[in-house]
Amino acid sequence: MPTKKTWYQMKAIAKGAVEILIYEEIGIWGITAKDFIDDLKQFEGISNISVRINSPGGSVTDGIAIYNTLKRHESNIDIYIDGLAASMASVIAMAGNTVHMSETALFMIHNPWGVAIGDSDDMRKTADVIDKMKSSLITAYSNKTGTERELISEMMDEETWFSAEEALNHGFIDNITEGLDVAASVDLRKFKNAPTNHPLFNTAKAQANAKLNQSAPADNTEGAEMPEAKKKADKSAGANAGNTVNIDNAREEGHQAGAEENQNRVNEIMDIFSSHEGHTELMNTCVKDSSCSVENARQKLLDAIGSKHVPCAGGDVHIDTVADETDKRIEASTDVLLHRAGFNRMSGNGHSQKQITLEGNPFRGLSLMELARSCLQAHGVNTSGMDKRMVVGQAFQTTSTFPVLLENTMHKMLQAAYMVANDTWSRFCKVGSVSDFRAHNRYRVGSIGNLDTLNEHGEYQNKAIPDGEKGTITATTKGNIIAITREAIINDDLQALVDLAVNLGRAYKRTIEAAVYSLLAENSGLGPTMSDGDTLFHANHNNLGGGAALSMVALDADRVVMAKQTDVGGNEYLDIRPSKLLVPLSLGGQARSINEAQYDPDTANKLQKPNIVNGLFDDIIDTPRMTGTRRYLFADPNDAPVIEVAFLDGVQEPYIETKEGWNVDGAELKVRGDFGVAATDYRGAVTDAGA
Repeated sequence: MPTKKTWYQMKAIAKGAVEILIYEEIGIWGITAKDFIDDLKQFEGISNISVRINSPGGSVTDGIAIYNTLKRHESNIDIYIDGLAASMASVIAMAGNTVHMSETALFMIHNPWGVAIGDSDDMRKTADVIDKMKSSLITAYSNKTGTERELISEMMDEETWFSAEEALNHGFIDNITEGLDVAASVDLRKFKNAPTNHPLFNTAKAQANAKLNQSAPADNTEGAEMPEAKKKADKSAGANAGNTVNIDNAREEGHQAGAEENQNRVNEIMDIFSSHEGHTELMNTCVKDSSCSVENARQKLLDAIGSKHVPCAGGDVHIDTVADETDKRIEASTDVLLHRAGFNRMSGNGHSQKQITLEGNPFRGLSLMELARSCLQAHGVNTSGMDKRMVVGQAFQTTSTFPVLLENTMHKMLQAAYMVANDTWSRFCKVGSVSDFRAHNRYRVGSIGNLDTLNEHGEYQNKAIPDGEKGTITATTKGNIIAITREAIINDDLQALVDLAVNLGRAYKRTIEAAVYSLLAENSGLGPTMSDGDTLFHANHNNLGGGAALSMVALDADRVVMAKQTDVGGNEYLDIRPSKLLVPLSLGGQARSINEAQYDPDTANKLQKPNIVNGLFDDIIDTPRMTGTRRYLFADPNDAPVIEVAFLDGVQEPYIETKEGWNVDGAELKVRGDFGVAATDYRGAVTDAGA
């Protein structure tokens, strides 16, 4: 077999261009994330990376780290699937800006696997970890293909194999290249749904058999180099010395099966069992059963080992899982920073935050510098002899989790600040959702009026349904880039970073607020122009008040105007009632007095006239963003929405994304939010210019 160096190479192929060959498993048996990242760091100033893949996959955590390294890299990434991109290798392929696939290659996605030993609670914990890993993989596939997460999940459940054409149709790749004569680096029988009639599969079997035949000299040849198959048999015999079953007999039975393919299977099974004493009988059963694959034998061995496991006293059970400690370390470090930043104190506007406790947290009391050093050491980086600037510089590299925990901290502070920031738009606007940045229609269907009386023959009459009306709303992106400098980390200036996040969260809330009031202010306060060519508030829309000053009588007149609105077809009164009163800040007190008074506050004599609009409004909204005397009456936005604020995929909170700084020594954070504001109907609102 070729050496590992042949299977995995990273070399410069031109100025500014690097080619990476991944013809090996991902993880400790092949290509580790640490080796990959360390090798990539040796190439500076590169603008293009070509990654050639022929791999069955491997470790989830190593694969995700390699995927994220490529995604964060500023170079253009070209992925070439030469033979096989299965399991984690298919995830790494999703990091490419462009993904090419040989017409004879295979692409496979499936659920992550894991092994656990312990009681039922341990098994559930492992299952939870695997579910989280699956969610991460779905994100990578979905981001590349645009396919819904549920559909990706179903394909993973089924261990789905794709030809090049199928992978292209599903969006996993971008184009198909001419076929290559490349063999799979492993026997595909380890996968349950592998297409055994595929040339790639047959080539792998043929190579395995040829390799076995070439290494087997005649039995009577003295002094010849020991064949690899014989070495494995002797190794197994030594490990199982004293057992009742003769391994050579098992080998002989394999030969008697008459197939070299079966011999290869026997060798691999015996190699698996060679380091586990006490399971020779099971090994012999697997060897004799020609239908027992290597993967089945491995699973049977694991089941046998697990059945003999006895929990430790007091329930302290040892468990071996696929879980990575990195996530736990990031979560604990993030909690420390959030606690220092005062996250527990952030509440308001009807929102309260989940309280963070540092009890038992191993990173409690560490400064930003100490956390940066801890992240490097966790990744095997020796920080002895490094000054502070070197430590921080290294910590911002992709080999460290330090940028991740900073991003987590600032992201949570950003979202918390957004949630608790005061606004007024959410009190009279409808909150909606759009799936992309195209214009999305909002339809108002016409009504059929009242039901007709049956005619003298008792027949039901056909009823015409009038056409509806249509409005549209479009989301756009708002955002900025800010910097985290090395100086802020060295000076342990966490508050400066937190203030950035908090201010950005509030700024995003204000951005939405300003957009809503800017829409209302169009056309001198009559709002935007609608699809019918008239402004939101227009005589043709029957939603203009009489121009009277704010008073009990004037508000009652405005109420009547709203109640007289008819449906789209003009067939019936809608009888909409006002719920929200929006006024300039200077009129807020007077508006509340009128709404809450038991008697007419404008009565000049001692006779107490009942207030005919007492409690008419559920909410009095006053804002400094309005001036003058104009007021707006809105119905409940859930009943008769007028202005809608729609968020991309329904996500209201802003996002933070981090990358290593290019213009600054540190990291750059991109803050963005996606929303749109539009007037979708006019019937649920009335405006009055006042006096």
